[in-house]
Amino acid sequence: MYQKNEIIRVTIQDLGAEGEGIGKVDGFPLFVKYALPGDVVDARILKVKKNYAYAKVERVITPSSFRIPAICPDANRCGGCQIQMLSYEKQLEFKSEKVKNNLIRIGGIEKERLEAVFEPIISMECRNGAVPMHYRNKAQFPFGKNKAGETVCGFYAGRTHSIIANTRCGLGIEENEKILEIILDYMKTNHVEPYEETTGKGLIRHALIRKGFQSGEIMVCLVINGKELPKKECLVKALAQVEGMKSISISVNQEKNNVILGKSYRTIWGSDTIRDSIFRRDGSAVEFCISP
Repeated sequence: MYQKNEIIRVTIQDLGAEGEGIGKVDGFPLFVKYALPGDVVDARILKVKKNYAYAKVERVITPSSFRIPAICPDANRCGGCQIQMLSYEKQLEFKSEKVKNNLIRIGGIEKERLEAVFEPIISMECRNGAVPMHYRNKAQFPFGKNKAGETVCGFYAGRTHSIIANTRCGLGIEENEKILEIILDYMKTNHVEPYEETTGKGLIRHALIRKGFQSGEIMVCLVINGKELPKKECLVKALAQVEGMKSISISVNQEKNNVILGKSYRTIWGSDTIRDSIFRRDGSAVEFCISP
């Protein structure tokens, strides 16, 4: 039986449902984080079960032909990405197979019947074969403090509530960075503290940012552990200068839980909603008004 922290060389044969590599050593399955089909890796055992074990890549010995450089330097730490180092074509294959398998296993649809009607994924347009980025029209960024006591925002590390400081996510809209830096600067200048889960103290919990890709309209909703933002006019003035800014609101959440938005929100600048459109196959558009 394998032991925790033991390092094992394994060839990765498949991807699991969460994007982890799957390989076998003497018939014993290993689920290896950040490994790709075709990789030969040295994997460090993290947890051993009766019939399988979890591991993470310690070193890539022979890289898969599908492996590409991750655009984000935090891709292996952040909980937001699992397969950023996989080529876009193989990402599409993985997602297509995941949908098929769920429809068969959970939906109870016969495989032959599904294959007859299943249409291929319509991919994004890729320039010069590049992996498409900045395609998520919504993101939620938690705020907290790092080990040095500095206020940071970013994303939670996988399966934790430890924040990986990152204002430049490659998946979210490019405006996120400027918006988050404005909020961090406002907090520093006005001595506004981030929320602390362990104590329930602090004010700023999350920033929710949305963008209408067709309209170009942007919304920011700050989730706060209180009734009001101090000197909010300073923050509003700076955020309003961001091109496309249409709506700024706050949502009060004073509950000691992991829920992001509070039960209500109120607009402190601009409109209550932003607009965006989705196009039908015939070229006509359906327009939506989107709230936080």
